[in-house]
Formats: sequence, C-alpha cells, structure tokens
Amino acid sequence: MAIVDKPSNFFNTLLYSGNGSDNHAITGVGFAPGLVWLKKTTGTPNHYLWDTVRGAEKAIYPNQNYAQSNSNVNGLVAFGSDGFTVGRDGDVNGGTMASWNWKTNSSNSTNTTGSINSTVSANTTSGCSVVKWTGSGSSATIGHGLGATPKMIWVKNTTDTVNWFLYNHAVITPSSTNKIFMTFNTNGAIESNGSATTFTSVSDTTFGVGTDNIINGSNDSMMAYVFVEKNGFSKFGSYVGNGSTDGTFIHLGFQPAFIIVKRTDSTGDWQIMDNKRDPINVMDTNLFVNSADADTASSTYNTDFVSNGIKFRGTSGARNGSGMSYIYMAFAKNPFVTSTDNGSIPGTAR
Repeated sequence: MAIVDKPSNFFNTLLYSGNGSDNHAITGVGFAPGLVWLKKTTGTPNHYLWDTVRGAEKAIYPNQNYAQSNSNVNGLVAFGSDGFTVGRDGDVNGGTMASWNWKTNSSNSTNTTGSINSTVSANTTSGCSVVKWTGSGSSATIGHGLGATPKMIWVKNTTDTVNWFLYNHAVITPSSTNKIFMTFNTNGAIESNGSATTFTSVSDTTFGVGTDNIINGSNDSMMAYVFVEKNGFSKFGSYVGNGSTDGTFIHLGFQPAFIIVKRTDSTGDWQIMDNKRDPINVMDTNLFVNSADADTASSTYNTDFVSNGIKFRGTSGARNGSGMSYIYMAFAKNPFVTSTDNGSIPGTAR
C-alpha cells in the first residue's frame, strides 16, 4: 500500500486570531481546502463546517442538529488556494480560532455509480470525499468516488433539524448497520433506531442508505463526509481503556496531528485533540464535538502523541476508563516510516 509521505499536503490544523473585520483572509493551510471545520477556542460559539460542494456561506454545525444556514454572509465567505476568508462574525473571526482543513478535489463531479446520482469532491490520495445528494426516502446507494471501502462516514440532512449520523467500521458490523449508529452532536452511546432503516451497506464505490430521515430524507439535501484509511495518513478504529496513568496505547503507524475519540458503551463527549493547540507532550487540552464549550484542560485527559501512535496518560472515563470501549479517528503529522529511500527514514517523536 502506498504511503502518504507528507500528510500536511492533505490535512492541516491552523490556528489564527480573529480581528472582527470584513474579508479577513486566513492563509497558511498549505493547500486549497475542500472541507473546513472552525471552532473558537476561547469562547462558546458553535462549531462550524463548510465544504466546496455546498459552497461558502452555507454552514452546518457538528455540535447541533440544525439545518444548513444559507445566509451566513459573515462566516466563511470564500475558499482560497492556501486557506479561506471569513467575515466579521466573532464566532469565526474573534479571539483565538482553530481550523481543521482537509484537501478534497479542485473540482466537483457528478457520480453516477449509485442508484442516486451524487455530486462528489473526492481525493483518492488522501481518502477524503465530500458527497451531496437529494434524498429519496427509499433504500438507495450513493457513489463516493474513493475507490476503496470507507471506514468512517459522517452524514447530515441539511434541510431538516435532525441529528447527525456517524458510521464507524469498528463498532458497526455489516449485519447490524441497519439498526446501530452513533450521533455526532450528542454525547450518547451507540444507538439503535429499532426497525427504521438507516445505513445498509458500504463498498469501494458506494454506501447504502435506507428510509430514515437522518440519512436519506425524501427530497431533502443530504451531505456525507467519507473517509478511507490511507497508510501513513489516516486510521479509524477502536480500543479498550485501562483506567491507568500508564494508559492504553493505540498504534497508528504515524505521528498524529489530530484525533477524535468517543466512548461507545456509555455516554461521553466526542473529544478533539490536535498538535497545534497542544504542541508538546503531555497534552491535556480538549474541545468537544458535541458541545460549544471553549478549550478545557485537565490532567485526567493527559495524552502523548508519539512517533507511531497515541499513548493515554490520564484516567478520564471519556477517554481511558478501565474496560470501557471507544472509537477514534486520527490524521497524521508524519508517517512512522516514509516511502522514500527504500523506507529508511523513520518518523521522530516530538
């Protein structure tokens, strides 16, 4: 499997200071982002997410069940070749801001692989795809354009006020995909929606959706953010905590730049860590996907980002409780070993 030698060409966390002015250009991402997630770390506004398939000024909120905002003229107002431009709204242009940026494709395309046509911006190198379709309310398949089987999918009905849906291969087996899922905007455990049909299949060309409004609302505008694992760049999996300061180690095969973890067997916040807000070990700073809270620090969150994975040092039940089950999504700063010079250049610890 090919290795992504320079992950920062495809994912980057960029911190910036808001100035409250119109058309404040944020540069330094290192590429033209197709998916941008913003959060003010010094205050309690919502999380914001934009993508180039829906376009600028159209926000959705990872911590809320809200429909899309179509007139956010003071939010992210333009995508750029090295970042993006924000308006004067203090939620995205005031205080200290964190931005998490993914490269997709420089243009959108129509994907006719599934039973419903989709609009797709897919980057097969990094394994990230933004997918938009009009829901049918009936079982259907949707093309994602990645050429490999996804390990993680986030779905939002952007027309209706309904929860996010999250698929993770590590906790949802093919035999149970129609009943079991997770919700991005709440701290709940794995959920079952009874007899309603939500997620039905996943393959190297499509994913399957059913009749539930959260995943395929009739005549509703639907969005999915689809990820496949790439060696040296991304990994999506599960682990069991041990409740110790000599905590569980997750082998990733790379030094992480960004990770989200979530307890699956009970309630617990979706915890966001990155190497820019916490540039040295031990790390103890958190934002929460399901909450508008500002940065929160605690020794119970202590974690190390190391050259080949993640080592937990804290005992928080939301991250490393004894015998408790978790999922994670991780993106790299450096691969543990690059593909250059016959793979003889190892990553270093920080």
